[in-house]
Amino acid sequence: MNIDDLTEGDVVIKVMYSTINYKDALAATGKGKILKKYPLVGGIDLSGTVVSSSSDLVKEGSFVAVNSCGLSETRDGGYAEYARIPAEAVIQLPQGISPLEAMQIGTAGYAAALAIYRMEQNGQNPKNGPIIVTGATGGVGSIAIDMLSNLGYEVVALTSKTEQKSYLMDIGARRVISHQEIEYGNRPLEKSQWAGAIDNLGGDTLAWLTRTMNYDGNIASIGLASHFSLNTTVMPFILRGNNLLGINAVDTSLLLKKEIWNRIGAHMKPQHLDKIATKSIDFKELPSAFDAFMNGQVVGRTVVEINPNV
Repeated sequence: MNIDDLTEGDVVIKVMYSTINYKDALAATGKGKILKKYPLVGGIDLSGTVVSSSSDLVKEGSFVAVNSCGLSETRDGGYAEYARIPAEAVIQLPQGISPLEAMQIGTAGYAAALAIYRMEQNGQNPKNGPIIVTGATGGVGSIAIDMLSNLGYEVVALTSKTEQKSYLMDIGARRVISHQEIEYGNRPLEKSQWAGAIDNLGGDTLAWLTRTMNYDGNIASIGLASHFSLNTTVMPFILRGNNLLGINAVDTSLLLKKEIWNRIGAHMKPQHLDKIATKSIDFKELPSAFDAFMNGQVVGRTVVEINPNV
């Protein structure tokens, strides 16, 4: 295919890097209803350099990133040498973030940063107590741990991969607990333990979190790796004043997206990307990489090299 075959956009980007998210694996394997039209180029993330632009919003030669905005759903995504993107979806990389780092962070890191931003808007503060991160070894979980730790929070990592305890401690977790240690209970309210939570699992784990939050705690719900259901009561919300914050990393406004990326480029920049994004692959390795994601074998972030030497 050539550039004219790509979905329309007023900015043409030479893609340097993309990445793999759980959503990419769902789309590629057909195990999730991600693609809303067919055929499409996959990849919900990309970074690269602008080779042409008919918009005043984006300058030629700029290093940019695009995350979500319909990539691999209604628009061709990042698994190609070039992408055509509407200017209003293109983020000029902030000072201090390279195209490689942008994809080491990617939509996963953007979602983590958005969750922390929403929680802090709602009064979250390191002085309030520990924050638990579920799905801790995944991309969102790993970067959330790194960011929270750098911001001064006490972070507890919840994982089923207990063999990754050293990894989780290295990227900022103060404590690591396994699912086997949890006593879920069945009361509307259990012993309060957490000032906040970033949840990537849904299902029973999210329900347990609602029952074990401290007063005025915030739960940022990002994913459904375990289940899409939530079986709880109103008790945590009306008796403890807890808040359940839905994190939609796809449909955020350009203004908010720029705000979050600027924060990532400044005080929220992850400090352990070398430990979190240890794997880089090329096109031909994508199929096996998707299988690894679906089988729960991936730790941290995986970068896809498209034109890394641009």
